[in-house]
Amino acid sequence: MSRLPRSTPDSQGLDAAALDTFVAALDAGKPEIQTLMLLRHGQVVLEQAWAPYRLEDPHLLFSVSKSFTSTAVGLAIDAGLLSLDDQVVSFFGADELPETISDNLAKMKVRHLLTMTTGHSKDTVEALSRDRRMVKIFLGLDVEHEPGSVFVYNSGATYMLSAILQRLTGERLLDYLRPRLFEPLGATEATWQVSKEGITVGGWGLSVNTESLACFGQLLLQHGEWQGRQLVPVEWYEAATSKQVPNDNEENPDWKQGYGFQFWRGRHNTYRGDGAFGQFCLVFPEYDAVLVITGATFDMQAILNTVWDHLLPALEGKDVPVLQRPERLELPPPSGPAPAGGDGRTYRFAADNLIGLGAVRIDPDGTGTFSFNDLSDGSRRELVCRAGGWQEQSAPGTVDDASPEVGERVVTSAYGDGDAFVATLRWVESPYIATLTCRVTGDIMTVDADLNVSFGPTEFTVVSEAMSQS
Repeated sequence: MSRLPRSTPDSQGLDAAALDTFVAALDAGKPEIQTLMLLRHGQVVLEQAWAPYRLEDPHLLFSVSKSFTSTAVGLAIDAGLLSLDDQVVSFFGADELPETISDNLAKMKVRHLLTMTTGHSKDTVEALSRDRRMVKIFLGLDVEHEPGSVFVYNSGATYMLSAILQRLTGERLLDYLRPRLFEPLGATEATWQVSKEGITVGGWGLSVNTESLACFGQLLLQHGEWQGRQLVPVEWYEAATSKQVPNDNEENPDWKQGYGFQFWRGRHNTYRGDGAFGQFCLVFPEYDAVLVITGATFDMQAILNTVWDHLLPALEGKDVPVLQRPERLELPPPSGPAPAGGDGRTYRFAADNLIGLGAVRIDPDGTGTFSFNDLSDGSRRELVCRAGGWQEQSAPGTVDDASPEVGERVVTSAYGDGDAFVATLRWVESPYIATLTCRVTGDIMTVDADLNVSFGPTEFTVVSEAMSQS
């Protein structure tokens, strides 16, 4: 059900042809765009999904999650539960604190977690993710610099904000925000990954659909007001979306405009929450506009460059060269001949490979069945791949160790490449796509895996260790 009013571009002061040009430029660009929604004056003037993606599906937001965690911190401060200048160590007991608290750790405050100026020399998230005692590990890490002195993007800092809020409220972050944020916005589909020690991870792992994220962007634009209610204090969002610290040490131009409280400042007086592989909630205060994009790319700057080159002129009312947008926006499956039939045997793989591939069977009719291990509960889920268009299934899987279990809606397809069976799998509630090229030699199957995006390797090979007759 729609929660935001719809309008035509012309009635909101925008040229429809210019928006078509923006869509055409995104479609023609190398970064894959999966969904987008543009608001002007609180009205939806553009909404698109590239099939097989859908606007209504929840989508994994990665670090856009941080901006929601910031919102929770602002609510807790408004409720008198903590302050920006509270020491981080004050929230934790002796069983989690190191035996000796360094001067720099003692100086670390809530504001330093929010502004990514904890004093660490690199992101702490990798060290935390190796163990279930993430809070204890964070507090035990060396703090090389004085807090507040240097900006280092640090997802572990956001995890600690979530841990602090859970201590103070007695609720996980998602549960704390449900009645205060998600339910008023109508984002009842929201889910959020929980760590092994039972804490909402905060800095990543939130899934909501495109319209819910657009509602959040509109809430930001309206300084925390939603349908006549002040959900979040005006002062909090004004501070959170302002430049709190410099970040000139970042490389890309839109990532060195300053950092707020878990929000990035951008060029052209914009601010945003963004997440790995092309997830954006971008706010244009000067033009009373919000842009939401979900995508799949390593080159996030390229998406913003397209926004500045094609959408910004439309917001400014400038004439731009018109591009013809496709009649249908889609991401078709790879094409090729139908795969040859297999031997119908099941080839099994060691459980610790990077994509959790457990077994593969290619039947004589050219149908491939891929079993994936669920790393959270040890169960297996099967996905079937065959020639033709996308086949939709409902079977979650895990794409890499750094990601949570991704959504249940999956589409698959397959084609033949000589003696190889080539399967493509899209987990469409996330950016992840896997291409698996399977070849059999004797009693061994080799699978060359190619991932479109990943926090680890994107290309690797797994070899079956055993084979049995189905």
